[in-house]
Amino acid sequence: MIPWEKIDTARVPDSDGELRLMRRGQEFSIMLGANELMNSRLSGSEAALATLAAKQIGKVAGPQVLIGGLGMGFTLRAALAVFGSKAQIVVAELVPAVVAWASGPLAGIFGDSLSDPRVDVQEVDVAQVIQSHPRAFDAILLDVDNGPEGLTRKANDALYDAAGLQAAHTALRPGGVLAVWSSGSNAGFSKRLRQAGYAVNEVAVRAVGKGVGARHVIWIATAEATPPSPPRDARARRSR
Repeated sequence: MIPWEKIDTARVPDSDGELRLMRRGQEFSIMLGANELMNSRLSGSEAALATLAAKQIGKVAGPQVLIGGLGMGFTLRAALAVFGSKAQIVVAELVPAVVAWASGPLAGIFGDSLSDPRVDVQEVDVAQVIQSHPRAFDAILLDVDNGPEGLTRKANDALYDAAGLQAAHTALRPGGVLAVWSSGSNAGFSKRLRQAGYAVNEVAVRAVGKGVGARHVIWIATAEATPPSPPRDARARRSR
């Protein structure tokens, strides 16, 4: 068997974590410690993150889309295919090296997606984009961890707590959708989504697609008209 070769490493900002880009023949993997975050052979569920969200918002003319996490570009490529020719897609990627890999060793996977005029890749924390753009997006797609908890860095927990989910609700237009990728189910997260004012659909998808591969989960959370007031402790955290 061909051994894995380490191509590059990158520190995750504001954490002790280190990403490793690995290659074995034509196969690529992005690792964080013992956890595989992305593999070039397994793109089905990441693509479904975009296709399910696009189906949920229907025929919105010129949808504004925010993708949290560039990864290997599977969600981005699917978004370009399903959101239409008038879509505008912002990709927020925290780790500059991941953006560099996309036009370097992973260029064959990304194809021409990064040069598409609909795409704006920003080297920024997706949480900052969410908090600074009220009523800006028809869809927010999050694939920055292996689920609704801060795996790549502890600060990402703030995306999935009550205050973070309400911030995403504020960033969405009425009827907009928050889609979150996960390697598995999480009943507590589903509950927090509902408490934050979303109608929630938890969808099981396959890693490879077409009924093949491990089962992953995507939450399709549609923003209802008026979110509930945040709990007192959430309001206190946000004001600090």
